[in-house]
Amino acid sequence: MDILLTNIGQLATPQGTQARKGKAQREIQLIKSAAIGIEKGKIAYAGPMDDSLSGEKTIDCTGRLVTPGLVDAHTHLVFGGWRQYELALKLEGATYLDILKQGGGILSTVRQTRAATEDELVAKCKGLLDDMLRHGTTTCECKSGYGLSLEEECKQLRVTRRLQKETPMDLVSTFLGAHAIPDEYKDNREEFIRLVCDVMIPKVAADKLAEFCDVFCETAVFTPAETRVILEKAKAAGLGVKAHVDEIDPIGGAELAASASCISAEHLIQASDQGIRDMAAAGTIAVLLPATSFYLDKPFARARRMIDEGVAVAVATDFNPGSSPNLNIQFPMNLACLKYRLTPGEALTAVTLNAAAALNRSGSVGSLEVGKQADIVIWDAPDLEYIFYRYGSNLVHSVIKNGSVF
Repeated sequence: MDILLTNIGQLATPQGTQARKGKAQREIQLIKSAAIGIEKGKIAYAGPMDDSLSGEKTIDCTGRLVTPGLVDAHTHLVFGGWRQYELALKLEGATYLDILKQGGGILSTVRQTRAATEDELVAKCKGLLDDMLRHGTTTCECKSGYGLSLEEECKQLRVTRRLQKETPMDLVSTFLGAHAIPDEYKDNREEFIRLVCDVMIPKVAADKLAEFCDVFCETAVFTPAETRVILEKAKAAGLGVKAHVDEIDPIGGAELAASASCISAEHLIQASDQGIRDMAAAGTIAVLLPATSFYLDKPFARARRMIDEGVAVAVATDFNPGSSPNLNIQFPMNLACLKYRLTPGEALTAVTLNAAAALNRSGSVGSLEVGKQADIVIWDAPDLEYIFYRYGSNLVHSVIKNGSVF
């Protein structure tokens, strides 16, 4: 083998190639005194220490915890500028929608993203991805949605495509042209929806700029009926579909995501009981974003209810400049235990196998099993519970991505 990890104090991993739901979400394989063998960037062995194992390079983990690489299934990575000035408005009581109506929020980032060149965005995002990798993230979804025109949305998506070639991270691209109504269409939303459906989606699909299409289905943004039209157009063009739903108001978004066969529904703070049941029946994965609830001082999604109803739950950062300016997925992991009441096993599955399934990557990443990519985190921790107990520090010792050590 090319690389052999020895003296692993505890190897902790979910297992399988599909999302884990219900009681199965907490079922983690725990192996003490373990080893992992890597060959040609893939896992060739993962199990108990065995003196017969050998590798060209040996890494002594000296009793540390080892888990799969972390998967961040919901980010808005590519954007211009930041929005630190909104903090004062929030402290004075302005809501997310208040700031949006004042021309801030998403529309502020749209203006800054349009003003940035493609090269400038690539350079900025390289630094952000390096930081994410240092915190254990090895696969990351990247949504567009800060261009809101054909040219600018394609620019964002081209940035993601360039980053995939120029950085070690695996990136999954999602088209989110229906993120807000831009200023130039504020009096003609029907024409903007037509632009998204009849111009943007065909172009994105034809140029293979994205794998998924997402829509922000929310009060004052896109209605469930509008969202359904956009998602159906995306499916017809060959894109997978996702939906931002029920973040602020319970408008039936979870029900819509389930009936539209979305691979995932995201946010879900206000998801109804019926919506949760519908998602369970449809197999729609819940991608929950506790750092956003924390930052906006909003309620936390009912993750415990979702798991109990049979919904597979993933947890992500929602990294973006307005409502979650945090790219360290370890903090949402802590919140998943403290606020969602997930067990450490459930939370680990939420940021590995289930998150990978929400990106259609669970066949290749998300667990430490023979044949999967060698995406591995070595932690400065003795066991799984420790990384959920501690917060505020980066507990990652080192990261292995596709068999390369960082």
